Amino acid sequence: MSTRRFFLTATVASLAVLAGAAQAQAPVEIHWWHAMTGVNNDVINKLSNDFNASQAQYKIIPSYKGQYPDTLNAGIAAFRAGNAPHILQVFEVGTATMMGARGAVKPVHELMKESGERFDPNSYLPTIAGYYSTSKGEMLSMPFNSSTAIMWYNKDVFKKAGLDPEKPPKTWPETIDAAKKIRASGHPCGLSTAWVTWLLLEQFSAWHNLPLATKANGMEGYDAELRITSPLHVKMIATLAELQKDKTFDYGGRTNTGEGKFISGECGIYLNSSAFYGNVKANAKFEFGTSTMPYWPEAAGAPQNSVIGGASLWVMGGKKADEYKGVAKFFTFLSDTDRQAWLHQESGYLPITKAAYEKTKADGFYPKNPGRETPLIQLAGKPPTDNSRGIRLGNLVQIRDIWAEELEAAFAGTKTAQAALEAANSRGNAVLRQFERTVR
Repeated sequence: MSTRRFFLTATVASLAVLAGAAQAQAPVEIHWWHAMTGVNNDVINKLSNDFNASQAQYKIIPSYKGQYPDTLNAGIAAFRAGNAPHILQVFEVGTATMMGARGAVKPVHELMKESGERFDPNSYLPTIAGYYSTSKGEMLSMPFNSSTAIMWYNKDVFKKAGLDPEKPPKTWPETIDAAKKIRASGHPCGLSTAWVTWLLLEQFSAWHNLPLATKANGMEGYDAELRITSPLHVKMIATLAELQKDKTFDYGGRTNTGEGKFISGECGIYLNSSAFYGNVKANAKFEFGTSTMPYWPEAAGAPQNSVIGGASLWVMGGKKADEYKGVAKFFTFLSDTDRQAWLHQESGYLPITKAAYEKTKADGFYPKNPGRETPLIQLAGKPPTDNSRGIRLGNLVQIRDIWAEELEAAFAGTKTAQAALEAANSRGNAVLRQFERTVR
């Protein structure tokens, strides 16, 4: 063999070895589909980048797939097409749907055990872990961005309306009176709300210890039936429909699209998730405060406790063993105490572990940030009842649309509150029966 040919052959062989080595060292890609926007999207990207920088074996690739319902639908469609992501962020109302999707998901307790990662379900806050676990305590998805509903109010608007900015209203009569004074002071809107069905039906029911549905709101069986036509449910919607006429209450939409009503200063009082914090902090040009949700004082035992919102991370089925190992390592990374404390303090979401909550208290965070512990106290202030420990209704995404449609009819004055809620109840039950048939 000539010297030139020898060196050429050796060079080709060396390049092949180098290419093979580079290919072998390429990180395993883990795709994460989520529904976070704005400040919370920045948090998602930081968590992903920090994990990727902490090791070289795996790479988290986050992708925004629209709002919560859009992300859930995209994940289901992708699974059916055989190209689902590894991790799918699903809001809490999609829990029953995901639980019923046998074979489509890999339970987190199985994932962590098979991957050899340290995992103790008891290290998570019980009110959060219990929502995403079976009756045996087996965690099905990883808690991530948990939240609950609270009241937000504009202290500058309160001052202008002659209200004490350090004494937010506690009851519904007090809240309505404050909203009327805000309107009378020249503001275009007194009170509004995001996520109308979550706030005015789901959270409202738990907060007043009223059943949203039988079977402990579906936690004890798929054969649950809706119960949203109680006198207090009707009173709440009828009251708001009347207040809509002069914008003392102003309907803000089915999701969080109306958040600008509060951030712009248009509405003085706003009911929304505790996770609204990051957006308000970054964009509001006024002093704001938070308080617990209002309650009707005639409701026996009210206020009870709120239920969680937000979302958890579901692991999709049919992936490779090394990919699952990467997902498990990422979940361990997310559950780190310092990281969870940071996530809670920056975003307004709740700390998902007991250790992160204790660290935040030990750091003196809550005295320095009044109101930030309100969601946790509201969530766990009383032992939960069957009416307030959670909601697990199949196809709740579709049911919410039905509920919202009927509430909109009441607010527009085309139906009475009674008629709207009766229709929401019966139409929603039809969807529940359809879901029940698919999982039996």
